[in-house]
Amino acid sequence: MEFRIMGALEVRDGAEDRTPTAPKHRDLLAMFVLNARRPLTVGRLRALLWPREDGERSDSLVRGYVGQLRRLIGKDVITTVSGTYTLAIEEDQLDVDRFRRLVARGSREDLQEALALWRGPVLEDVDPDAARWVETGLLREELRELRLLALERRVGYELDAGGHREVLAELRRLVARHPLWQGFRGQYMLALYRSGRRVDALNAYSALRDELDDGHAIEPDAELQLLYHRMLHDDVSLHVSAGPPVLLPRDVADFTGRRDLVDRVIGDLVVVHGQAGVGKSALAVHAAWRHRERFPDGILYADLRETTAPAAVLEDFLRWLGCPAQAVPATLERRGRLLRTYAANRRLLVLLDNAADESQVRPLLTSCPTVVTSRSALGGLTDATRVPVGVLGDDDACDLVSRLIGPRRADRAATARLVRLCGGLPIALRVAGSQLAARPAWTVDHLVGLLEDEHGRLDRLRVGDQAVRGVFRLGYDGLPEPARRALRRLGAPSAPDFADWVAVVLGDHAEALVEAGLLETHMIDVAGQVRYRLHDLTRLFAREQLDAEAVREALSDLVTVAMARVQASRFTLVSGEPASSPTATTDIRQSVEWLHAERVFLVNLVGDLHDAGLWDGGWRLAHLLAPFLERQRFLHDWRRICETGLEAARRAGSARGVALILRDQGDLHRAERQWDLAHDRLRLALGAFLREGSARDAARTRRRLGQVYLEQGKLDEAERSLVKCLAAAENTKDTAEAICALGSVAHRAGRLTEAAERLADAASRLADLGDRHRHADALLELTAVRLAQGLVADARQAAQRARGIAVRLGDRLLDAHGLLMLARVNLAEGAASRARDLAEEALKIFDGAGDDQGRGEALDVLHRT
Repeated sequence: MEFRIMGALEVRDGAEDRTPTAPKHRDLLAMFVLNARRPLTVGRLRALLWPREDGERSDSLVRGYVGQLRRLIGKDVITTVSGTYTLAIEEDQLDVDRFRRLVARGSREDLQEALALWRGPVLEDVDPDAARWVETGLLREELRELRLLALERRVGYELDAGGHREVLAELRRLVARHPLWQGFRGQYMLALYRSGRRVDALNAYSALRDELDDGHAIEPDAELQLLYHRMLHDDVSLHVSAGPPVLLPRDVADFTGRRDLVDRVIGDLVVVHGQAGVGKSALAVHAAWRHRERFPDGILYADLRETTAPAAVLEDFLRWLGCPAQAVPATLERRGRLLRTYAANRRLLVLLDNAADESQVRPLLTSCPTVVTSRSALGGLTDATRVPVGVLGDDDACDLVSRLIGPRRADRAATARLVRLCGGLPIALRVAGSQLAARPAWTVDHLVGLLEDEHGRLDRLRVGDQAVRGVFRLGYDGLPEPARRALRRLGAPSAPDFADWVAVVLGDHAEALVEAGLLETHMIDVAGQVRYRLHDLTRLFAREQLDAEAVREALSDLVTVAMARVQASRFTLVSGEPASSPTATTDIRQSVEWLHAERVFLVNLVGDLHDAGLWDGGWRLAHLLAPFLERQRFLHDWRRICETGLEAARRAGSARGVALILRDQGDLHRAERQWDLAHDRLRLALGAFLREGSARDAARTRRRLGQVYLEQGKLDEAERSLVKCLAAAENTKDTAEAICALGSVAHRAGRLTEAAERLADAASRLADLGDRHRHADALLELTAVRLAQGLVADARQAAQRARGIAVRLGDRLLDAHGLLMLARVNLAEGAASRARDLAEEALKIFDGAGDDQGRGEALDVLHRT
């Protein structure tokens, strides 16, 4: 059912007319409609129907009228609650409500529909003079203003579409009826001007000015004055009806991914930042087009890389917003104020692309939403929201290539390899995709084959005038020479990321490179260091600027500092000196954290040194890393650097280096429980040490051989080897480790008393030395012996001491072994539930570390609980 009060009162139910004809029924319905959805008492209705009778009519008469009206329009339309009556209709059922909503929405179609609802003043046949009810007059005034606004906006759409001649007659009538409505006057002037009637347009302004001056002593509105001056100076931009300025570049047709970022880009002030070629501009432009309807007054766009002076950008923006050339102020400050004035009452979006720094942006800021793209985060814009943009994920990157070349050609496996070679960088993917699209005979595999050669990759990533190298060159050329040198040297190491100390060694300009979008701040690592990430293609660009000698120089500087740091960290893990400092445990934990943070970088550095011919540094660094990789069971990395280190030692002609790496390989095979391979490598190392006359290294190698024999079940050979080792020991540490190993042999041989004595002796010596890792190892072995002796209380004490050391050191694997040994103690005490909890906790750690032996031992304990 539809209720109409704009014009004569009407009630329609589809095609059926239900409008009351009796005067009092029409009055009553008018009262209900004017107060739609508001409860009215009988007394209020009586006062509205007979305002001059002071309550002489009865309540029953009012109720009778309500009942008769209900029968006419429907009993459910007027509801009764607690003695009150309410016209219970939805907003869509009342023409006034629909009119308001359509005008607020404001599209061309909405305005046309709203104006079609207008049939005349509100209730013109019921309250023609608006004298009976105050609501009538108020509503008429409101709707009159809304109608004029709707007419002005609708005519504006016609003018924007080039219909200035068609609306001239209508505008003439509107100006005549509403001479002081300056919006119509301006539109009339514009229609005349565009129809070639410039003098008439200027006269229309003069007529209004005279009328205002004569009757009101005021000037026309500022916007109308500006239009007059533009016409007076024949501003050419007035000749074309282009509508609100939308200066955006075209949207990227194959925009892919970034679904979580698109809606975050549009805000009060948003900085979209990221490294070179990552797609910041494409994201910002796509978001602006997607939200175009939110900005009916236009979208201003400037590429600050092309127009670097803010004053020039301000002039351009002012002209697009209608300011005549002669009215553009001369100074930057006055242009900024004028732009802010123009923007204050408009729903505009401003997109400032490729900003270099804050000084480019600040003069261009207004009250309108503004998006800034930059390689820098522009931290000086303190009130900005920041949206960091990274490379595309694998799935989105593959989808982008597929869109560019067509799904039939995009073999998924080959496309994944292409994505890897491009590092997920959108500019590289687009160039590669465009190459394939332009060469239908090429397959993705063929292009992958061409790009696999690092030395020619940037040469290949070029199509037409688009080149990936150019993206990096732009930022590089804008840097001062010290920062350029730092970037070149950062191309020498191959690791995917590096800590701040590396940046310092290679030039100490990391933050300048981040600001230039050539380096990315990655994270704060476990050691509390800032880590940076250099994209693979940026690294290739940087490496191109270096000759072989410069690469060697950079890596040589790097390995000098790296080895000193690793040596200091390694010392805390394998020190044989007595520990006097109360911070020794903290030092060990911090050293482990630093080595964890730097593991990938240092492993890659070993390979870089080998490839650059710095073989001596390569094998030495590989050897220094062995204790940490062994203790933390990074077996894959350990195997890799052993192979590279051995080759480097041979190329360096270092017999000692070869022997040390052979021994490290023996230790690796011991950790892998490949006893025969461990035996072979250790025998080769032993022979090399004996030829070199290095008695200490030979003794240490014999200890390892003894432990291999022990695991092979050759107890006699193990004991003979370890006794020789003990006899040749030259310091307390070697003595303690030999005694500990002999204790393990005695344990395996069933000589439990001897095993307990040796292990307790070794544990005491290692504690005095401050070698906490080996001390904990000895205590764990001692725990097993005490359990075999049936001395459960002593076993618990040893296990708790071992686990306490592990917790203080922050050594997860050592902690897992401590948990497992405590589980066995609890099992011996009959506390099966507690034993299961401890074993399950240990199992989680072993699983996470990939320690199959530990995992098997934990499962064995769980089976026994």
